[in-house]
Amino acid sequence: MNKYKYAPWLIVLAALLWAVDAPFRTFLTTELSSTTIVLMEHLLIAVLVFVFLGKFLKELKNLSWREWLAVAFIAIGGSALATVFFTQSFVLFNFKPTVPILLQKIQPFFAILFASIFLKEKLTKQFWVWALLGIVGGYLLTFPDARITAFDLDGQTRGALFALLAAFFWGGSTVFGRYVLRKVSFQAMTAIRFLVALVFLIFLNIYFGTLSEVSQASTKDWLYVCIIAILVGFIALFIYYRGLRDTRASIATMSELAFPLSSVVVSWVFLDAPLTWIQIAGGIILLFAITRLSLVNQREAEVNNQQETR
Repeated sequence: MNKYKYAPWLIVLAALLWAVDAPFRTFLTTELSSTTIVLMEHLLIAVLVFVFLGKFLKELKNLSWREWLAVAFIAIGGSALATVFFTQSFVLFNFKPTVPILLQKIQPFFAILFASIFLKEKLTKQFWVWALLGIVGGYLLTFPDARITAFDLDGQTRGALFALLAAFFWGGSTVFGRYVLRKVSFQAMTAIRFLVALVFLIFLNIYFGTLSEVSQASTKDWLYVCIIAILVGFIALFIYYRGLRDTRASIATMSELAFPLSSVVVSWVFLDAPLTWIQIAGGIILLFAITRLSLVNQREAEVNNQQETR
């Protein structure tokens, strides 16, 4: 089994899992502040990190100061702030996640820019062909409900800004995660991301005066947070970093476009929002583009390996 061929599909699997939290996160935002929800997630994930991944933390001594800066960006920006921004955008869009999800389609552009600057990844013509096709598929998946009239000059403008900020941090985190994975295992990367983010989130909640909400959360709140933390947080990120280890960042961010595919399926099943033919066509286009990109990833990895052995 060629790991470079199948690694992008691990990222697709992680992206599919990320969308599972939409019904749970929508409920939680009616009960708790966004910063509290994300803090509760990271508290539970931190326990899992120490139980399952604690032994990998010794690898962190191999990181340089530049790589620690990348970890800080991933943890504070990609894990903490991006999740808070995305959760808050649900609130500002009246608990309708379609537009915030649509705006995540901007994420590949941020990631591709970061990859070109920091990882010096060369983007071939084949990449652009399938990447653009994948973006088209991603937009078709969310287009039926994402009308331009949703962007009124009110709180939804801030919701759009928060969603774009989340896309910026998640796109950058894809690239910097690839950078750090050159020195540490995907297990260590998963662990340090959540632990650094937890420390930041504690201070963030103290600053906003929302730390007391944690003790006021109901049993149902904790149950929903537990589902998000274990399935969407810990397991999905573990799978994601395993795939990212053998996937170019520019291709990885395109694989993440599977997120809207699972989002519309979740909306269909749990929110009574059936798929249209346009969305089905978009899903097929997206999966086809990701398949072609996985082959591009395989070929480029083989070329790089041949060059390194000369």
